[in-house]
Amino acid sequence: MNSPVNPQSAALECFHCGQPIPPHSHYAVEIGHVAREMCCRGCQAVAQAIVDGGLEDYYRHRTAKSGTAALDASEVVPEWLRQAKLYDLPEVQHSFVRQEAGEVREASLILEGIVCAACVWLNEHHISSLPGVLSVEVNYSTHRARVRWDNARIQLSEILHAVAAIGYTAHPFDPGRQEQLFQKERQAALRRLFIAGIGMMQVMMYAVPMYLASGDVTMPPWIASMMRWASLVLTLPVVGYSAWPFFLGAWRDLKLRQAGMDVPVALGVGAAFLASVYATLAGSGEVYFDSVSMFVFFLLSGRFLEMGARRKAADAAEKLVKLQPAMANRLVDFPASWSDELVPVSALSLGEHVLIRPGEAVPADGLVEQGASQVDESLLTGESRPVAKLAGERLIAGTVNVDSPLVMRVDGLGQDTVLSGIVRLLDRAMAEKPALAQLADRVAGWFVLALLLIAALTGAIWYFIEPARAFWITVAVLVVSCPCALSLATPAALTAATGSLTRLGLLTTRGHALETLARATHFVFDKTGTLTHGRMSLLEVVPLGALTGPQCLRLAAALEHASEHAIARALSAAVEGDDQALEASETVNLPGSGVEGVIDGRRYRLGRQQFAAELCGGAVPDAALLGRNGATTVALADESGWLALFVLGDTLRPDAAELVAGLTRRGKAVVLLSGDQEDAARQVAKELGIQLVRAAMTPQGKLDYVRELQCDGAVVAMVGDGVNDAPVLAAADVSIAMGGGTQVARASADMILLSEHLPHLHAGLDIAVRAQRIIRQNLAWAFAYNLLAIPLAALGYITPWMAGIGMSASSLLVVLNALRLVQSEPGSEKKTP
Repeated sequence: MNSPVNPQSAALECFHCGQPIPPHSHYAVEIGHVAREMCCRGCQAVAQAIVDGGLEDYYRHRTAKSGTAALDASEVVPEWLRQAKLYDLPEVQHSFVRQEAGEVREASLILEGIVCAACVWLNEHHISSLPGVLSVEVNYSTHRARVRWDNARIQLSEILHAVAAIGYTAHPFDPGRQEQLFQKERQAALRRLFIAGIGMMQVMMYAVPMYLASGDVTMPPWIASMMRWASLVLTLPVVGYSAWPFFLGAWRDLKLRQAGMDVPVALGVGAAFLASVYATLAGSGEVYFDSVSMFVFFLLSGRFLEMGARRKAADAAEKLVKLQPAMANRLVDFPASWSDELVPVSALSLGEHVLIRPGEAVPADGLVEQGASQVDESLLTGESRPVAKLAGERLIAGTVNVDSPLVMRVDGLGQDTVLSGIVRLLDRAMAEKPALAQLADRVAGWFVLALLLIAALTGAIWYFIEPARAFWITVAVLVVSCPCALSLATPAALTAATGSLTRLGLLTTRGHALETLARATHFVFDKTGTLTHGRMSLLEVVPLGALTGPQCLRLAAALEHASEHAIARALSAAVEGDDQALEASETVNLPGSGVEGVIDGRRYRLGRQQFAAELCGGAVPDAALLGRNGATTVALADESGWLALFVLGDTLRPDAAELVAGLTRRGKAVVLLSGDQEDAARQVAKELGIQLVRAAMTPQGKLDYVRELQCDGAVVAMVGDGVNDAPVLAAADVSIAMGGGTQVARASADMILLSEHLPHLHAGLDIAVRAQRIIRQNLAWAFAYNLLAIPLAALGYITPWMAGIGMSASSLLVVLNALRLVQSEPGSEKKTP
């Protein structure tokens, strides 16, 4: 039960998460018969759930282990397997688990212990085999796993236990925790590499004199024996510490009856080391401690460089994940008071108000209640210019307030924010594998078994040809091959390309999208909201009386000031910033006709021409003379006569013609599908240079047309934004939805143009084509390397240390080649014909 608070709470840390307790906070939970202070309602709720669930020992063991109470709900403590049941509590899950229909849940987890593509394959197959697990996708570049499960059949704690059973550690994803794990992994890799490097250099100091002691130059047996023993002592830490991850991975694979890449490496290192130990003990035979230490050093060097390259390739996705801040300024009693308190974002509730100062990141999704400012959305949309935000407009978590303070009402938290949705889609796209990648994985899976058979056969043959060389040639065959390069060829390129597209504001949501976009032959565009802005704007003002156009526009804007109609917004936008604005009184809105009001003692009407004519009594002007296809015309009049006509309509996006021209130069067929009438659709097509036009199309008509193109062998890329576009977006080979389009359209699309900057689609096509070229290069290199290296090793031309360099270089080359797809910043892309 809740207990009275300690008056000194301001000087304490939260017993649950370790954060400072804000002044005047009133949250406490009785734990072990002692009232423990909490920093917020979120920590109080979680702590109370832990106590009510009979898991009070969680705090006792944790404190005894660490000596501090600083532990977040999303952290995994050393005895996490004993405490994993905590992650089944709804109060704990709310910050990192997304609940779907029924009992279906989805969570993003960090996997510790991933060292190669084989680890990804093993985890995916093991977790997906669990009853109740619906899907699992592991991203090799970020080590994140996205798991969907049926909570009625399996609990999250059981999934965590299952991962631990195969030698890995899984826990809920947290950006800060992931950064700590990466630094920890990097430091451990550096230590192992340092030990291997020092050992290699020291062993070589003893090996070189022994190699030189041949022919006329001899070495006394006792000196040779001493050097062997010294080499053995120096190689022990290299094999026992630096090479330990290879042995651990091999043992894990063998227990699960799998043949991962660590198996041949561990066999090669272990066999060479044990044979050298035996020769040292026996005092006869050859020792290759130098080859063992060099081999381990080169392998670790390759993995360390590959780790850095992978991180750079996944940099865009990681930046998105880290956008959302950990803390927020919650307004305590808004609007009566502007007093704020600093609380964790996880402690916010829907409907609460937060203060966002200039320079601070938006902590959650919501609507501006008070204030006006500019907001930087560049990392989400690729748009470098700040976006103006006024009262009533939407803010997205992770964007940055630039100019002035804003008060926001929270309406989206945790996994329900737009940012979380984008990260989920990005994770799914990078984890999904095209057909080519799946084939490469299947080949790599059988590759190791074939390699072991080839190595055994090679050893047997050389035993009869030249027994002295048989062992070392067999070791070289084991370690020279590189199936990891096969498995890395596609994921590395897709991760780098997806990151570059994200920087541009083109979000990839499906794994096949890049491959299909590169092969697209026809680009089919919806008109409204895609090639046009999709909103009404003022096209022309035609004065009909003594007043000028700007004077008439001020009158019209004053009459429509209180209206939210599309025409009213267009007229108001046209006079935005005008310091001569007028005010209207006695306004009456007549739906379907227009608005009437009084300005400076004169009565005016704005709306349909017949409606305005009833006030002025004059003849209706001929709007057809304006020559605007598909435009809307409204009239302004007073009691003395006609004042002006306003022509409003949708306008083309300024960069639409650039996109169409770029696609046409590439030889792509560009098609315009529109539900508008023939004259309006053809006018737009003429302005943009589109030759193929289909007007007055229903959603079913659009769908039939796309299917007809596909039957003729076309690969169709569909670009749309509305509810009526959802069926044809789903049917197209690859589909792109505009970022400002409807939720249904975005859900049906394979890619989302968040920036709504059409040339970014052309740049995306460039990147997709380059990505496919690099994937083919990577696969060609991986196959060519193995087809060349294995026979050379079997023929005795490659020594074990040379094999270690070759294997490491093969994987590293694949990743470095993929990094050529990484763009440094939005807009840095080079357009190629």
